[in-house]
Amino acid sequence: MAKTNPGRFFEDYAIGQVLHHAVPRTVTDGERALYHALYPARHALYSSDEFARNCGLPKSPIDDLAAFHVVFGKTVPDISLNAVANLGYAEGRWLKPVYPGDTLRSESEVIGLKQNSNGKTGVVWVRTRGLNQRDEVVIEYVRWVMVRKANPDAAAPETVLPDLKKVLEPGDLVVPQGLDFSAYSFSQSGEAHRWGDYQIGETIDHVDGVTVEEAEHMLATRLWQNTAKVHFDLTFRPEGRLIYGGHVISMARALSFNGLANAQMIVGLNGGAHANPCFAGDTIKAWSEVLDKAETDVPGVGAVCLRLVATKGGEPFELKNTEGRYMSNVLLDLDYWALMPV
Repeated sequence: MAKTNPGRFFEDYAIGQVLHHAVPRTVTDGERALYHALYPARHALYSSDEFARNCGLPKSPIDDLAAFHVVFGKTVPDISLNAVANLGYAEGRWLKPVYPGDTLRSESEVIGLKQNSNGKTGVVWVRTRGLNQRDEVVIEYVRWVMVRKANPDAAAPETVLPDLKKVLEPGDLVVPQGLDFSAYSFSQSGEAHRWGDYQIGETIDHVDGVTVEEAEHMLATRLWQNTAKVHFDLTFRPEGRLIYGGHVISMARALSFNGLANAQMIVGLNGGAHANPCFAGDTIKAWSEVLDKAETDVPGVGAVCLRLVATKGGEPFELKNTEGRYMSNVLLDLDYWALMPV
């Protein structure tokens, strides 16, 4: 009897199936240090315990995207080990900060299936939850993945397309307990721009760029225990190892510090698309657009909805061509909510 696991293929999924992902992980300050070594992450709330305490939190949390990567990485062996590509995200919410010492585990429910017309692959939608050691949900999100079929002749499942929100309402967002920006230090955060300084429709060129190195990507995927074959095994992608999409997200978010240093906490993910593949040697740049703003009932805290676009060259603020398709230099189109001092 075989003891190794080849991973799930498209025909192995069924609507309503719940997957309890293996290997819970206790996060430490080591994750923070490595995250900040991999990306130019400088948001003050995730860099300083004293700054975080001044904002009403007990100490500095782990970066929101670092927590996301840990939760995401748990799911890969069950969902995307045999993936062709991770296609998108929706209905993402950060419900509780993750602190060093917390232990995270993940579980997912299959909520959508659609076989592709070629009969060789299909798209799987899952809703994933990350839970801490107290069984509190800290993160939840939907993602959809294109997965290979092991047997192209296997019968296609009934198509089920989940009904997903295009945008989270401000009322869907959860402000962490205790957070209070009324005594916020703009001199320590790095910029003076506050919630009221941003206008809907405003675009921001984040100016800086970072060239993706093969070694950094390999370290990142191993750090998050992401075992997807397209990130490691060149026989699955002869043109080059595909850079983990989360690596691009974190790089773009870190680059957005220049112009959005006070967009401190990510609390919602409306949608996201990995528009084109990223390979080692590509230089990532980023720009943002302010899509919406909302007040909260928490002292000094406002919410801002941002489109974050990562590119590999080209002019900023170019997204799609006249046919409505992403430009070839666009790597990422991410729509998210962040909390900012008013």
